[in-house]
Formats: sequence, structure tokens, C-alpha cells
Amino acid sequence: MPNILDIRRRIRSVTNTRQITKAMKMVSAAKLRRAQDRALAARPYAQMLTNVLKSLVSRAEIYDPETGEPKHPLLAARPENHILFIVVTGDKGLAGAFNTNILKAATKFLASESGKNIEIEAIGRKGRDFLRRRFSAADPRKADSAESARTTLVGEHIGVLTKLEYEMVSEMSDRIIDRYCKEEIDSVYLVFNEFKSVISQRLVVEKILPIGEVGKAGIAHAEELTQEEKQKIIEASKLAGVGVRPADTKAIDEAAAHFAAAPVDYIYEQPAKELFNALLPKYVAIQLFHGLLESVAAEHAARMTAMEAATSNATDMIDSLTLAMNRARQAKITKEIIEIVSGAAAM
Repeated sequence: MPNILDIRRRIRSVTNTRQITKAMKMVSAAKLRRAQDRALAARPYAQMLTNVLKSLVSRAEIYDPETGEPKHPLLAARPENHILFIVVTGDKGLAGAFNTNILKAATKFLASESGKNIEIEAIGRKGRDFLRRRFSAADPRKADSAESARTTLVGEHIGVLTKLEYEMVSEMSDRIIDRYCKEEIDSVYLVFNEFKSVISQRLVVEKILPIGEVGKAGIAHAEELTQEEKQKIIEASKLAGVGVRPADTKAIDEAAAHFAAAPVDYIYEQPAKELFNALLPKYVAIQLFHGLLESVAAEHAARMTAMEAATSNATDMIDSLTLAMNRARQAKITKEIIEIVSGAAAM
């Protein structure tokens, strides 16, 4: 029979842990609301940029009429012998299977592309630590040498998701575009957790470059949430006061789509071709930025759900320990009564 004092000490410890997990759940819920608002605020710009590009496609000659080849290098597809793979995870743990699922998807993608040169850029500490243990860092002395296909970790970005800035993403996008135009890489893939709302999110591997069709995501792989995971998120959201439905942006989307579909001959300040060539790199940057924003929101949603589960488990453990303590105390009292009665009977 366990000691009553030990059980009380353990109950006190679990109670303190429950207070921490409950506080972390509320913090994550507050951060989730802000992350949702920020992702939603970036949507109108991305939507209008996409529709301006769609409008320019019909007015600018982006393909060679003789060969049919695209004139802009970001539209040019070539054999994928050298791939840049961007993995977006969190900087912290205690988020359930959030980081694990992303790294599993990344590992599966790398296995499917075996036999090719793959460069990995890790965004987030968890992904960096995982990938660093499995793949060596790139050696600049071997950059120009002919060598067999291998996977290397070429870059890491730690702490950028805590306060995500568009300037950082724009610089990263410019560097990637420059390498793609110089044909140092043949394609760019991004693995992240796509977040539309609390109950509408999925793990995706998206092809960023080359651009296949403006406004259409090149999804190479996607994994939806299971019904059980959705139910857990809904319960955690209700207790934290977080809305589970996406915001209604139908009017904004229709207004933006009307710009591209309207049968109007717009007068552009620059030639349509020049404007298209200038806006296409911004389209790549906004895709990256929106992917990172959604990943941040998804991480907070995962942490909120994990902390709600931890709080619930702590409550169940406290109830179980309290029952065990009461049984131990009752057994002790019963034993003392039996000893007293036995002593009186012996006299």
C-alpha cells in the first residue's frame, strides 16, 4: 500500500503541472487568434496579386509563339535533377504530433526523390535538429565538383516564426529565384501545415517553382486531419473560446476574381509583359509568406489541443490519486480500529 504522504506529494505535483498546461493552452489560444487574423489580413493582397497576374496572362505574350516555350524563366520546367526542399516546423515542442507529422511527410518525400541532388532549408528548430542528425551540411568546397546524388542541409532559419516579417521571406524568395534562374536548382518544394481554419487544415507538400499555373497550387502531396483529430480540436477550441469556422471572405474573393474575369481592356502604366515579369517574383514571395503564416497558426492550434489533452489527463490522474489516497487512509483507519478492538479483547 503506497504511503499517504507520497500520494499527497504526487497530487500536489500533478496539480501544479495542470496549472501550467492550462495556462499554456490559453496562451496558445490567444496567439492562435492573432495568427488567424494575420493570415486573413494577408489574403486580400495575395488574392488581388494572383488575379492581376491572371489578367496579365491573357494580355501579355508569355509563351514563344513558335516554340511554345515560356519566356519567363520562372515558368520554365526542366528535368528535376537538383531539388530545393523547404521544411517548415516549429521552434518549440509541446505541440502534439505537429512537428512529427511534418518531418514524416518530409522523410517520405525525400525517399520518393532518391537518386537526385536535394538541398534542404530548414525553417524552425525542431526540423533543423532532426535533419541535421540525418543529413550532412553542404560543403562549399564541393559545390562545383561532380559527385553522386546526395541530400544535404544547406540552410537553417531559427526563431523567424516567432515574429514573422515579410522582408525576411522576400530576401529568401529573391535568393531562391536567383538560383532557379541560374539553373542551379530545377525545382522548389515547400512542406508545411496548411491552415484555413481550426477544423480545416492539412499537411501539404507544395511545388513552388516552376510555376505551373498562376493561382493554382501545385500540391504534390496532402494529408487531411482525421475525424478524431478534428473532434479533439473542436473540443479544445470550445473550451478556449476560439472560433472553429473560417471567416466569411466571399465578398472579397468575388471582388478580386471579378478583376481577372472582367471583359475589360485595362490600361496599364507599364507594358503588360514588363508588369507580368515584375510581379511574378512577388507571387512566389507571397506564396512562401502565406505558407509560413499558415504554419504558425497551425502550430498554435496543435499546441492548444495538446495542452487541453494534457490538462484533461492531469485532472483524471488527480482523481485517480485522490481515490487511491482515500483508500489508503481508510485502510489505515480500519487497521488501527482492528488493533484497538483486538487489544481490548485480549484484556
